Amino acid sequence: MSEKIYGLMAEFSTPGDLLRAGEKLRAEGYQKWEAFTPFPIHGLDKIMGYRNSLVGWVALAGGVFMFLNIVFLIWFSNAFDYPLIVGGKPMFSVPMTFVPAYIMMIMGGAGGALLGMVGLNQLPRLHHPLLFKKRFESVSRDKFVIVIGANDKKFCASETKNLLASLGGANIEIVEDQE
Repeated sequence: MSEKIYGLMAEFSTPGDLLRAGEKLRAEGYQKWEAFTPFPIHGLDKIMGYRNSLVGWVALAGGVFMFLNIVFLIWFSNAFDYPLIVGGKPMFSVPMTFVPAYIMMIMGGAGGALLGMVGLNQLPRLHHPLLFKKRFESVSRDKFVIVIGANDKKFCASETKNLLASLGGANIEIVEDQE
């Protein structure tokens, strides 16, 4: 036995049972819980209280950052660092600058999306305590699981176990963190 409890895991047989249990958990005030299902369930994200992801904003910031940096780099290079007069053309031209800046904006947005996703999902996590539970394998086939984290303010092992049992949860187990 390890000394750190990750949470409590309970199995449910149908998506409806999982949704009803999620609504009750939200009504009881639990906030740090997660649902694992073999397929997406409509409305589960709303019950869990999920909002839009911040990854899009991080991607936008990465794109704008790259765009402005490339425009500055082209302006600085042409106007100050290495001014080269060719055919009487201006030292800085917006149409000439737009194409490379646009390409780098797309690259910056893609890099921002990748870094935002990795950072906000707290990756890389090389293990997860649920992967050590044999019954968790059935989630990928036909079972629905709710895990209430031990870091939730309302978490008490015995009371939470009784609540999950009253909601129809089966095979309620303590999940230990091996880390």
